[in-house]
Amino acid sequence: MTKNKYSKVIAGTMTWGKWGKQLSKSDFIRLMQHCIDNNITTFDHADIYGDYSTEADFGNAFAESGIDRDKLQLISKCGIQYLGEARPENKVKHYNYSKAYIIWSTEQSLKNLKTDYLDLLLLHRPSPLLQAEEVAEAVTKLKKQGKIKAFGVSNFTPSQTDLLSKYIEVSANQIEFSLTQHTAMHNGSLDHMQLNNIQPMSWSPLGTVFKEDNEKTRRIHKQLGALLQKYNATEDQLLLAWILKHPANILPVVGTTNTKRLTDAMVATTINLELEDWFLILVACQGHKVP
Repeated sequence: MTKNKYSKVIAGTMTWGKWGKQLSKSDFIRLMQHCIDNNITTFDHADIYGDYSTEADFGNAFAESGIDRDKLQLISKCGIQYLGEARPENKVKHYNYSKAYIIWSTEQSLKNLKTDYLDLLLLHRPSPLLQAEEVAEAVTKLKKQGKIKAFGVSNFTPSQTDLLSKYIEVSANQIEFSLTQHTAMHNGSLDHMQLNNIQPMSWSPLGTVFKEDNEKTRRIHKQLGALLQKYNATEDQLLLAWILKHPANILPVVGTTNTKRLTDAMVATTINLELEDWFLILVACQGHKVP
C-alpha cells in the first residue's frame, strides 16, 4: 500500500447522523460532494456510529448521489459491541474479534454503505482476548473475496500491532493525536509506524483547544494568535498544520460537518510551519521548554 492512497484530510462521519447533526439524505449528498470537490476523498466510518445507523444513512445517500465509487475511499471499523437500541442482546460493552463476527460485520458495512468493497477495514479498539491468528484468517478471506483492499487497526499500541503483523499485514493505525494529546510522539507509536510503513491517522486532531478553557488552552490560543497573520491562517488550520509537519505523514480525520471548516482543513495541507514556530506551539501546550 502506498502512503498516497488516502486523501491528506479524511472526513470523519461519526457526527453526520444520529450521534450528531442528523443530516437529511440531501444534506449527506451535498456534504459528500463538497468534500470530493475539495479533494477530501476518504470517508471514515465505524459500524457503531449512530447506534449502527450512520453507515446506512451514508450508503442510501451515496447510492443516489451519482458519485463514482472510484472517486472516493471508504474506511470502516468493527469489533465494538455497543450498548444501544440496535443491539439489545448485549449485556455489557465489549469487543468481538471472532472470525465469524469480523466477516459478518464487514459484510453488514458493505451492505449498509452500498458498496462492494472497503478500501480499509480497521479493528476499532484492541481487545485483551484478541486471537491474532483468527483475525488473520478473517482478513485473508475478506481480501481474497475482494471485500476489503487493506487492513489496519485503531488505538493499538506498537506491541499489539506487532502481534497482528506476525500473521497479517497491518497497513494503518488510527490513533488519537493532536497538539493536546501528543503522547504518540514520545511512547514509540509514531516511530513504530514509520519503521513498519504503517499509515498513521489521527482522530480528534484539534484536541481540547476549542473544547476547554484552562491555562493550557489559553496559552495555546495566545501563541496561535501571534502566528495567524504570518501564515494567513485560522487557529484550526495551524493546529492541523502542526500535525501535518510530523514526518510520519499523519492524516487527520476531521469530524466537522461545516463545509467552510472542511475547506479550511484542506488549505491547512499547504501550510508549512517553520521549525521554530512548530516548537513554539508545542511549548505553549506543554507550558515549559523542551528538554
